[in-house]
Amino acid sequence: MNERIVFMGTADFSKAVLEMLLNEHYNVVGVVTQPDREVGRKKVLTMSECKEVAIAHDIPVIQPERIRKDYEDVLALEPDLIISAAYGQIVPDILLETPRLGAINVHASLLPKYRGAAPVHYAIINGEKQTGVTIMYMAHDMDAGDIISQEMTAIRDDETVGELFDELTVIGARLLRRTLPSILEGKNPRFKQDEAKVTYCHQFKREDEHLNWNQSVQAIYNRVRGMDPWPGNYTVYKGQNVKIWKGRIHQCENAMKHHGHEKNGTIIKIFNDAIGVKVEDGVYLITELQVPGKRRMRVKDYLNGKSIFEEGTVFDEV
Repeated sequence: MNERIVFMGTADFSKAVLEMLLNEHYNVVGVVTQPDREVGRKKVLTMSECKEVAIAHDIPVIQPERIRKDYEDVLALEPDLIISAAYGQIVPDILLETPRLGAINVHASLLPKYRGAAPVHYAIINGEKQTGVTIMYMAHDMDAGDIISQEMTAIRDDETVGELFDELTVIGARLLRRTLPSILEGKNPRFKQDEAKVTYCHQFKREDEHLNWNQSVQAIYNRVRGMDPWPGNYTVYKGQNVKIWKGRIHQCENAMKHHGHEKNGTIIKIFNDAIGVKVEDGVYLITELQVPGKRRMRVKDYLNGKSIFEEGTVFDEV
């Protein structure tokens, strides 16, 4: 296994793939990752976990601010194959075309569904019952290259995006370990994506994190777990941003009979362990939240102290 591999990745998902390559003794001649970023309130300059792994193994690290313009150092490594996994930048065509064996990507969805930056989040938000990992050739258009291999996994009804990421991280590394030998031998299959089945998912903006109470209770339930633990959903209460971290669907058949006339977002009942909020077709029970100046906590624990919430008041009411 003397083929020269350049790995491109930044996130936790990437780290597992890189570690697999090293554990299997592939010849990783360079790691391309995002520049160090300031993290947290204290703005501590922090390197990616992929960079930490590369340094620990004495592998050269390249950190271009914009890979589309600053790619010469990657070409200088003379890669036979480029492997990307959650790198976080658009890779220029010259890096896709120059390596003898091309460039492949480990993508956390069952393509052609969920091309784009947040496939794991949107699989949960949209109520999908299954997702998976795709290994594909990289192409000029984002996530549009030929498929090499895929592995599917079910999504639990209560699964959060953090839990699903952990599962897909293991699957991604495992699938690449099985697939890579055939790629290096030039014997791998490749299949065109069905363009009629393509869907996209964009990177989250701040406005996407604002929870909309004018949705079905199932949609809200999916969205909250699809944003946990990052980036999270928020709502506004008495002029303050409140993070909604966990909840459940109120299984009361008469909920809408008693509260159907009330405005969506109304706190209709404060229970011992939950705050019941009227939504489009039912009641959503908030079970974990975070108020300003406090840590994330269960509603049951929060209500043991001084609560700011009152029955009959409305979230997002100006």
